[in-house]
Amino acid sequence: MTEATHTDLAPELRSWCETWKTCIEQVLSQVSGQPTAFEVSAEAVPGAETDLWFTVVAGGTLHGELTFRLSAESCTRLAQKFLGETEPSGGPTAEHKEALEELLRQVAGQAATALASTAGFEVTLTLAASAAPSWAAAATATLRTRDEAGSPVSIEIQISAALGASLQPRSEPQTPPPEIPPPAPPAIASYDRLKDVGLEVKLRFGSRRMLLRDVLALSAGVVVELESNVNSPVDLLLDGRIVAQGEVVVIDGKYGLRVTEVMDRGSSA
Repeated sequence: MTEATHTDLAPELRSWCETWKTCIEQVLSQVSGQPTAFEVSAEAVPGAETDLWFTVVAGGTLHGELTFRLSAESCTRLAQKFLGETEPSGGPTAEHKEALEELLRQVAGQAATALASTAGFEVTLTLAASAAPSWAAAATATLRTRDEAGSPVSIEIQISAALGASLQPRSEPQTPPPEIPPPAPPAIASYDRLKDVGLEVKLRFGSRRMLLRDVLALSAGVVVELESNVNSPVDLLLDGRIVAQGEVVVIDGKYGLRVTEVMDRGSSA
C-alpha cells in the first residue's frame, strides 16, 4: 500500500479535491433527499487489508490517475445511504460494493463536467474498482463526514504525480470550482384534471439505421452497435418524443433513470 504524508495541499490540488467533495455531496443529497456535507482534510486514513480501492483515469487535456480508498465500514455506510437502506449491516456485501462503484461513477460524471467548465478544456474521467496503486502518491486528501447515526465516513483521495503535474496552473488564471446547482424540477402542468391519466414512457439507449438485408440477416448472438456511446445520456420518450434525458441507475436490481435534463416542449425525437 502506498502512503503520502503531506500536511498541506497546493491550491490547485485543493481546488480539485473541493470539486470532488461538492459532487459527492450533490449525488448523495439527491439520492437520500437529505443534505450531506463533507470536509477536506490533508490527514491520511489508517489503512487495512479490507479497504476498497477505486481508480479514476483522467483523459482529455489532463493525464494521470487518482484513487479512492475506503474502509469496509465507510463502504457499507455510503452504499446503504445510496440504496436507501436503514437496517444495520455487518459488512459490505457484493451489492454494497456494486452500489458504491455506481455512486462513485455518477460522482465522476458530475466532476468531469464541473472540472471542464472550470478549466475551459476537455476532461474525461473513467472510474473502476481496482487494487491499491503501484505508484507513489504525490498528494493525499481525505473527505470526511458522519452518517445519521454519527458514525464516521471517510474517503481518501490519492493523486498521482502525473495528474498533479497536469493540474499545475496554466497561463490563464484558474477560477474556483463552480457551484453545481441541483437539477431543475420538471415544470408542473396546470391541467389538474389530467394529472391522473396514465401515460406510457420508454427509455431509448441509442439508435442506428440499418439496411434491409442486414435486418433480414439478424440472428441470435448478433451484436448491433448503436450510434450512441456508453457516456451518452439516455432518452426518456413519451409518444415518440424526447421529454427528458438522464443517466441509467440500478436500484434494488431494477433499471431506473436519474433525470439530468428536461426538454423544452418543442423538442422532438
